[in-house]
Order: sequence, then C-alpha cells, then structure tokens
Amino acid sequence: MSDTPSAQPTPPPSAPPQPRSEARASEVSVWRDLAALMKPNITLLVVITSAGGLWMAPGSIDSLTLVATIMGTLGVVVGANTLNCYLERESDKFMARTKGRPLPAGRVKARGALFYGLALALISLVALWAWVNKTTALLALIAFVSYVWVYTPMKRLSPQALTVGSLPGAMPPLMGWTAVTGSIDAPGLALFGVLFFWQIPHFIAIAFYRQREYELAGLKTMPSQYGHSNALWQSLFWSLLLVATSLTLEPLGVAGRLYSVITALLGAVFLWYSLKGFTAPKRNFWARRFFLYTLVYLTLLFGALIIDAGPMGPELSLPLPEAPSYSLHIRSTP
Repeated sequence: MSDTPSAQPTPPPSAPPQPRSEARASEVSVWRDLAALMKPNITLLVVITSAGGLWMAPGSIDSLTLVATIMGTLGVVVGANTLNCYLERESDKFMARTKGRPLPAGRVKARGALFYGLALALISLVALWAWVNKTTALLALIAFVSYVWVYTPMKRLSPQALTVGSLPGAMPPLMGWTAVTGSIDAPGLALFGVLFFWQIPHFIAIAFYRQREYELAGLKTMPSQYGHSNALWQSLFWSLLLVATSLTLEPLGVAGRLYSVITALLGAVFLWYSLKGFTAPKRNFWARRFFLYTLVYLTLLFGALIIDAGPMGPELSLPLPEAPSYSLHIRSTP
C-alpha cells in the first residue's frame, strides 16, 4: 500500500472580491433609484408649500411638532409617489420622461417598491397622528388614498382624474396650517385653493405637448379626449379661479400689500399665457412656455408669501422685564 497521500479535490475558484469603488458605485446607484421613486421635483414642491403653510399659520409650534410635520408630510408624499410609480410601471415604458425610471427600466423590483411605499406611508401617518394632531394626519390620509387609489387608476378612465389628483396636490399647505392651528380655517383653505387651482392649467399645458406619449401610455387627458378648444377654455377657467383666490390672502390676513401687488402682476401674466393658447400658431411651443411659467409663478408667489407674511404670520416674542408700576397720590389741601 503506497504511503503517498491521495490527491485532494481542488476547491472551485472563489469570485474575486468586488473592488471598493464598484461597491460604492452600486450603493450610490441604489440610493439614486430610491430618490427617483420619490419624484424629487414633486417632493421639493411639497416641502416648499407645506413650509409655507407652517409659516403663515398663526400661533406657535414646538420643534418636535415642526420636525414631525415636515418629515411626516414628506414621508407620506414619498410613499404615495413610490406607489404611483409601482402602479404605472408598465405605462411609464411608453413615455420619454418616465421610461428611465427605476421600475420600468428594471433597476428596482416591483415588490420591493410596493413594500417600501406602503411602509413609509404608514409610518409617516402614525407619526403625524402621534406627534402633530389628528386633523393633519387625517388630511394626509385623504391625500394618500385619493392620489394612489383614486387618481392613479382613474387616469386611464377619464380626463377628470386631473381634478381629482389636484386634491392631494393641494393638501401640503393646508397640512402645514393645521399643524399649527389644529383646525381648518378660511385662510388655510385659501392656501389650499391656490395649489388646487394652479395644478389644473399646469398639467393641461403638459398634456398638450406630451399628448402623443399619453395616448401611447393609455392615459386620458383633456386635450386628447375633449379637444384642444375645450381644454383651453378649461385652462382659462381654472386660471381665473387661481388668480382670484390668490388675491384673497391679504384680506384674510395671511399676507400684506407687497404680496398682493406681486401676485397681481404674476396673475396678469398667468392669464395672458392662458389666453395666448387660443391664438398660438405653434401650440406645443406655447404649452411648453406656459408650463415653465406656471413653475415660476408658484415659486415667486410662495416667495412673496413668506417674505410678506401678514398679521397671521409668525411673530417673534421675547420675554421683557415687567415694567414697574407707579401710583400718583394727590393730597388735597384743607
């Protein structure tokens, strides 16, 4: 019997370790895809408008409630946007501006996006209920349900989905207002109205120059279903309501005279753009310009609101020493 040891099986070659730079790039890619699911432009708009509602509301708010309001609102919106991407992952493949999103491009698994969106929204709603107030949490719940479960599927059925979708889009400033006041008041509803009425001409403009893509995706829009003329009248009608509502903020005590002057000028240009659509020789070109102006309009309007907060806006109160009291005694002469 030979004393030579038997040959041992050679282990399979292990995979080479992944270079640190590649691992880091992979992590960055994951975070970038998660950020894309939240729809950064929409999320930024929500943060600005909810902060505007917080800033305008009378009263005081502690730091915990402030952070819970901003983070809770942000979480609900990100969760809703993620679920919207989940539900529209097939139709997004047909649109140039959406086909590169993580779900239609296959970079994120659908089930993972579903659980991520639901979990984030649920945690955020609980946070708003526990650390802000029930009114704000209820408004957030209405916004979440109407956006995900009503507006999103309705886009394939009727152009009126745009009106329904404007409800959740207008909630952030009202939620900021109720986080401070705990109640739904006329000034808060006016802030809600500005966002509600603004969205309809804003998205009608998008529907004009993206009409072909929306049709390929099976989504119903006002220009495609009602015709261009009807859509233009709709845009003008909601634009008039927007300008009228924006001018009520000074009488309601939310803003001052400077705001009213600025928003009147902004509103005049907004109406001019809306009217120009009826005679524009190149309607797609007009629609793009109008769409961009709606973004400028809202940014400047909320900037003017924050700068020119009216009597209902936040006040800086500093503790002052109590003034001494003096009494005057007059002695009558006998």
